[in-house]
Amino acid sequence: MSARVALVTGAARGIGAATVLKLAEQGWSVLAVDLGRPDPALPYAMATEDELAAVVDKAAAHGPVRGHLADVRDPAALAAAVAEAEQRWGGLDAAIAAAGVIAGGVPMWEVPFAQEDAVLDVDLRGVLNLARAAIPAMLRRPEPRSGRFLAVASAAATRGLPMLAAYCAAKAGVAGFVRALGSELGGSGVTANAVSPGSTDTPILAESARLYGLPDAERFAAQQPVGRLLDPVEVASVLAFLAGPDSSAMTGAVVPVDGGLAL
Repeated sequence: MSARVALVTGAARGIGAATVLKLAEQGWSVLAVDLGRPDPALPYAMATEDELAAVVDKAAAHGPVRGHLADVRDPAALAAAVAEAEQRWGGLDAAIAAAGVIAGGVPMWEVPFAQEDAVLDVDLRGVLNLARAAIPAMLRRPEPRSGRFLAVASAAATRGLPMLAAYCAAKAGVAGFVRALGSELGGSGVTANAVSPGSTDTPILAESARLYGLPDAERFAAQQPVGRLLDPVEVASVLAFLAGPDSSAMTGAVVPVDGGLAL
């Protein structure tokens, strides 16, 4: 796996950060991409440039990992990130769209337009933007190729979560996009899949608890049959499997990694 190259968005914390570390441990070269600055449209803190640097430093103990600041809402910025991965390591084999934000906490018609736009643009359009930039790079690999486009959906793609309508819509869109993309890529050697996490111990879940007026995110544990919150590493482990050669029979799949939440 030492020659494999991956790009991960949302890399500074949560599932994205855990995925960077897991891939590095498995011998991948990784470009870790994050916004690294506040978003004025959202009422909670985004990951910082320092947090991204800390993830890169930790992962770099296992192999070549570099940080890169980019907004997934900016197609040109993602194209530049893909170009850096290709120039630095000679190509791209996996692109993992883990960047995500959340907003809501009131009925859909009361959500400020700026917050709704941020959720739809990051959580859905950001996935499409990454695919547009990364898939041509993966197709530039010589045959037989084994490119992997991966996205983080959510149990919210299939559950109607009150006061999180835009988030549910975006994640359902991710699931539909991956299914269509898997079909489009048939026979190319590049596959497209997604994971659908349940309540995972991340800053997004902490913000969800605040939006629902809960004292902490641990209150979400009871809704999952496993009776606990998931660790981001558990989701990252499935993403790392999907990024590797053993997932070659899978495309267009949305894999639940949700502690049974969807049951």
